[in-house]
This record gives sequence, structure tokens and C-alpha cells, in this order.
Amino acid sequence: MNKQQLAAKIWESANKMRSKIEANEYKDYILGFIFYKFLSETEISRLKAAGVEESDLVSLVEDDADTVDYVRGECGYFISYENLFSTWIDKGSSFEISNVRDALSAFERNIDPARKRVFAGIFDTLQTGLSKLGTDERSRSKAARDLIYLIKDIPMDSREGYDTLGFIYEYLIDKFASNAGKKAGEFYTPSEVSELMSEIIAWHLQSRGEINIYDPTSGSGSLLIHIGKAVARRNGNPNDIKYYAQELKENTYNLTRMNLVMRGILPDNIVARNGDTLKSDWPWFDTDENRDDTYNPLFVDAVVSNPPYSQNWEPPAPGEDVRFEYGLAPKSKADYAFLLHDLYHLRDDGMMCIVLPHGVLFRGGEEGAIRENLIEHHHIQAIIGLPANIFFGTGIPTIVMVLRKHRDDDHVLIVDASKGFEKDGKNNKLRACDIRRIVDAVTGSKTVDKFSRLVSLDEIRANDYNLNIPRYVDSSEPTENWDIYATMFGGVPVQEINALHDFWDVFPSLKSQLFDMKDGHSARVHAGSVKDTVYGNAEVKAYVERYKQQFADYRDFLNQELINNCTQVDIASKQEELANDLFRRLHDVPLVDSYAAYQVFVDSWETISTDLEVIQSEGLDAVRKVDANMVLKKKSGKDVEVQEGWKGHVLPFTLVQEKLLSADLAQIARQEHRLTEIGQELSDLLENVDEDDKSSDAITEDGDAFVPAVLKKSVKAIGKHPETDFDRTLVAAQHLFDEEKQIKGDIKKLNVALEDKTKTVIEGLDAGQVSDLLSSKWVDQLQSKLEALPTAVLDELVAKVTALDEKYATTYADVCSQIKTAESELSSMLDQLVGDEFDMAGIAELKSLLGGE
Repeated sequence: MNKQQLAAKIWESANKMRSKIEANEYKDYILGFIFYKFLSETEISRLKAAGVEESDLVSLVEDDADTVDYVRGECGYFISYENLFSTWIDKGSSFEISNVRDALSAFERNIDPARKRVFAGIFDTLQTGLSKLGTDERSRSKAARDLIYLIKDIPMDSREGYDTLGFIYEYLIDKFASNAGKKAGEFYTPSEVSELMSEIIAWHLQSRGEINIYDPTSGSGSLLIHIGKAVARRNGNPNDIKYYAQELKENTYNLTRMNLVMRGILPDNIVARNGDTLKSDWPWFDTDENRDDTYNPLFVDAVVSNPPYSQNWEPPAPGEDVRFEYGLAPKSKADYAFLLHDLYHLRDDGMMCIVLPHGVLFRGGEEGAIRENLIEHHHIQAIIGLPANIFFGTGIPTIVMVLRKHRDDDHVLIVDASKGFEKDGKNNKLRACDIRRIVDAVTGSKTVDKFSRLVSLDEIRANDYNLNIPRYVDSSEPTENWDIYATMFGGVPVQEINALHDFWDVFPSLKSQLFDMKDGHSARVHAGSVKDTVYGNAEVKAYVERYKQQFADYRDFLNQELINNCTQVDIASKQEELANDLFRRLHDVPLVDSYAAYQVFVDSWETISTDLEVIQSEGLDAVRKVDANMVLKKKSGKDVEVQEGWKGHVLPFTLVQEKLLSADLAQIARQEHRLTEIGQELSDLLENVDEDDKSSDAITEDGDAFVPAVLKKSVKAIGKHPETDFDRTLVAAQHLFDEEKQIKGDIKKLNVALEDKTKTVIEGLDAGQVSDLLSSKWVDQLQSKLEALPTAVLDELVAKVTALDEKYATTYADVCSQIKTAESELSSMLDQLVGDEFDMAGIAELKSLLGGE
């Protein structure tokens, strides 16, 4: 299974296992065990790379000081053979929770002194929490055994293994966060927000050499990891990045270190602290004796943070802490304290991104003064308003603020990105196109209608340094107006027609083909189909053709870029390269939203990149591989995995059948078509049955179907010589049921045979067929979706014109006439009513109100 499937399986099983343990706590157990497995297998792989044989691993014992020193020098720690994760697995049912306790204690005493800051105490959360895995040693041992067997198949011994491990780790953190409610904010920033911030930072840091990045409220470390990946993708060597992290909560601090180490980051490039960022600032001192020698102020290239919102804190005395030269945040809201802390630690050419509650943009008092200082000193580069409900456990509006230590620009870019998202359960989620749109606006300082605006300092001063986003960017939809003249006399107001100017600019002749301009104020929509008129317009046809020409070579281009070299392509850089190519193709294409096209590409890329990972890790023969299709079924009250047919490892059976086994599909389709015909013929027989005969037990009470069991007995009783029309109908119905049964059996056999044939075909594909099928799966679907985008634009125009026509189709006079007719009809019906004198008096009054006589 691919990494997504493996991650989903582990999460599903882990979630079932955790029983009554809170998701926020259970994550510490499963993630701790995954990390121990990683360290254990990393040690084995490095020893084997140095020439150690599998059989020699048993000699890994603590009593051998030379071996312990060698392994600690290689790995930063030592794990004996007895405590290896693989040894735990080999123990089978004899594995006990005490094995874990002993191993974690041994790990702590065998850390290389030079790597203490990375590894010391990293398993404390797991060690102290083992008691919660059960009520006694037996139940705890079983729970731990279940956990290690659950994660034993996660690969960790190659480039692909690191990627898979990181993906699964992040996947599990994400899932635990979504189940942890308000506590999720303590350890996780949604990956989409992390990606947004990392892309902005990576753009600023591109082409630099050694880079230092810092997160003072690091949580799981996901923000640092995203930025590290984004920077490395642009700058090349990931080992040129040094990661600084500080986290208040010990268990989350351990999570930070685990996550960083497991991404293959060198221990020497990880500097992490467990402490209160606002109280205990960098630098630290190794010992009190050599403070002067170890003093090393921390200034970095980039700071990213998602601090706790509006937290209480204890401000120092004014002027006491150099970090807060622009003012002290109020005691009840530490938001600006975190911001000023981050800003202080930037180098002169550094950049920072921080997530904050929306209130920091307009609250007064001390915060207003700090905000004024930041603006006047040109620190704020951009403010990005995020959608609501984007963070786990809170629905408060949030922003990302982008700041620089030094900048000459006297503008601030205000971005209202609150409208761009998709629903994901209870939360909202930034899509790839939303992130790209924001990043492009920020990195290009772009003013985009109803989305972003470059605002001068003079305007901000005029607003008394209030940065509330709606003051500068109006992203609201225009209110619907009704034209009085058109409401009275009909027709579509020219002003509302002209509001569609984006379309008329591209199709100048189309407006006159759609509308009959009469009096200069309103127009009539020409008779006939709006859709036919739009699609029949010569300029529209030329537009669609020009668009297709932009992608005329796309299939060959993608085949060359992806398929001809699929075992070697750099997946991460290729995604960026192809995305940029797509934007280039659409640069001069009007009406089509290039970000919508980008989203189509990204959605397709998920499939393409997954397949590429499989091919690159397993070889091209993975395309010819077929897997057992395992499904869960109940057996003796338990969920058991059983095989139910086959499925392609890379190629879907349906795709192979469509391309190479179309004759077999057509045969099944003919049989299924005959089933449809039989159903119609049975309905026709019922329609011709007399009402008296429908009382027969062979027909259901409501007369809409035959009863198969009764029908069969009735036909048997009739024999070979039906005497009445109804008898002949029953016999005909039985023949149809017999034929239907036969065809269903035939279809089932044909499907089984087709599945076996598909398996054989996939396993025997030649090189040309492999390329063609990959092209069909990756390229054809992507290209067809991209080529459908102009159709969506034209359908939008058709819908808008139709809506305008319908909006003013009924005039006020028409409404009055309809009301008058309805009143007259009601009055006539009232004349038919009878009652006593009071009833009749009431009816008479109602008639007078209706205008009746």
C-alpha cells in the first residue's frame, strides 16, 4: 500500500486501540513508539553500512564500552540488541511492558554527551505515561504489544522511507489534533497554514547559503519542518539549515525534537529548548561559571510562530527587556509580546510570519501604541486575513502578519483571504489555489480587486493606525439592486448588462446578439436559446480554439517530463516546474481563473506524485503488479480482512479494461442492457393486465410488480396450455424472470473472467503499453479537466444572462394582474360558501377587502 493508505490504516487501528485514553494523550504513546522504532532502525542501518553483519547485532551490549562509544559517536545514542525494536517484535507473546521501561531507561543513560540537548529526556512523556495503557501489567503489555505490531511495517531505511515516515507522523498528528478539540492548538498548526507561511518565508530566503530558522512556540515542530522543506526545495542542500525551537510544555517539546530528528535533520542542526519563551529568552548559558564565554545572542534569518492567543503574561518593567522596545503588551493579552520577541530575533535582512487573533489589528491602549511603532518603523510588510474556523478548537478570526527587521517600503499589503477555502468537516481548509493566490499577492505586492491592496502609510495614519482589514479591502459581494423602470416596464437594465464587461471585452459582438437594445436604459433578451447564442458566437468559438491551442502540445510535454523519465524525476521540484508552466500557458488567457486551473493540476498531481513515489521505490515493474483486494468482513463478531478479488498496484482495473479489453466490456454492457429491457418488458406486461386480474396473488397489492415465488407456482399450475390472456401474461413474465436470472449469472461469470483477464493483462504489459496507460491515467485526465475550464466560464455567462432575463421577466403590472385574477377567483369561490348570518357577514367583509362585488 502507498503511504496514504498505510497512514490511514495506522490511524484507524490506533483510534480503535486507544479506548478511553484521550486523543491528546494517546498521540504521545504511538508517536513515541514510532520514534523509538526510527532510532532503533537508524542504528541498525548505520552499523550495516559500516560493514556489521546481521548476525553480529547480538553483540550490541552495554558492557562493551568500545562498541557503545562507537555507536554513540555515529548516532548520538546507543541501543543494545536486547532493546532494539526488532527484538521486541521477535519476542512475540513474551514481550512485556517492562521491556519498554528498561529500554527507555537504558537509552537515557547511553546518550552521547555532545547530543544531550537533542535526545535527553525525549522519552520522558512516554515513560511516565505507560501506566495509562492498562489497569495492570498484563493489559499494559498487550496494549504496548498491539502498538509495536501496528507500526512495525512503517519503512524507515531509505530516502523514500524518511518521506513515508514523515508523512505518517504528520498525518497522525493532524488526525489527533482534529480529535483533541481545544487542546489541539497546543501542538499543531494546520498543514495548510504552515505551507502558506513557509512559502512566503522560502521566497524571501531563496539563493541564500546557511540559514537559521526559529519557532519560539514550536508545538509539534510542523511549522519549522514545512519551512525547512520549502527552503531546501529552492536552495538545494537541506543540511545548510539550522533549526531553533522553544516550547513551554514538556510533552510537546519532546514532540518537536522527535519530529525534527525523524525528518533526517542532522542532530547538530537541531537546537531545542523547553521553557517559557517570554520569561526565558535566548541565549542560554551552559553554566553560570562561563557566562561570558557562552553568551551568544540568537539572531536568525526567519522566525515563524503560532503562539497561544491572548494569553496572560507577566510583563517586565519598562525598559528592562530589550525585546520590548516598542512597548509592553497588556497583561491579559500577550499577542504583541510574542510578536516583538520574534521581531527582535530577526537579523537585519530577516523575515517573520506570525499567526495572531484579528483583534491585534484594531485594539487600542498599549497594543495601539505598539502597532503605531511597528507601522512607523516600516516593520509590517503584509497582513493576511484568514478564513474563520481554520484552526482546530477555535473559531475566532485569525491573521498571518508578515514583518521585516528593515524595509524601505512605506506601504503595507492588506490581504482579505477570508473567502477562499473549502469545508472539511467542522473546519474550513485552505486549498492549494488559495495558498498560491495569497503567496503570489504577498511576494508580488499585488493589488487585486476584492482581495488585496497596497496601502500607503499616509492612509493608515489617517485611520489612526487601525489596520482592520475591511477598512482597506472590501471583499463583500455587491448587494443586489432592482431597477424601478425595468421592474415596471420589463427588460434588462443596460447598467446590469454592462456589469458583465469582462465577457463583453473578450466577445464584443456577443452583447448585441444576446440583447435588443431599445431605449438606452433597458434591453430585451433575444428570443431563442441563450446557450446556443453564446456557444454559436464566432468570437466565442475562436476563444475556445485559442485556449485549446495553449494545450495542444501538453500531452507530449507531460509525457516527456513525467513518463519517459518517471524513475528519475525529482517529484518536489517537478511539481513547481509544471505549475509554473501552467501559469505561463494561461498568462494571456482572459476569463479563465489561472488559480482554478492550478487547483485542477494540484488535485491531479496528488495521484501522479503517489504513483511516482511507488515507481521510484519499487521500480517500473510496480506498474505490472496486481494486489489482493482486501476488505473487512464480520466473522464471529470480529472484523477480519479477507480477499475479494484483485486490484492494480498502480493501474486501476477499470482503466486497463477501457483501453485494452473494450470488447469484453462491450459484451457485459450488452447483457446489462438486456436486463434493462427485461425490466421495461415486465412493466409493459403489468400495464396490460386488467384491473380484476391485478387482484391475483402473483401481483403485489399496489399492482406495480410480479411476485416471483407466487408467479412460478401459478405458471406451473397453468401448464403448457395457457387458456386466458392473463395466463399468457403470467407465462411471458415467468420467461422474462428466467431469462433475467440466466443473464445475471452470465454477467457474474463474465465479470469474474474479466477480472482474471485484467490481472493477466496487467502482469504482461509491454513497455509501450505501460507508457500509454500511465499517460491515460495521469495526462489525459488532467488535460481534459483543464480543457473544460472555458466551458465553465461560458456556462457562467449563460447562467448570468438567463438570471437577468428571469429577474425582470415579470413586471409590476404582471404581478398586479396576477393578484387581481387570484382575488377574483377567490371571490368566486367565496360565493359558493354558506353559513349563519355571522359567517356570511365575515365572508362579505373579506370579499370587499379582496375587491370583490
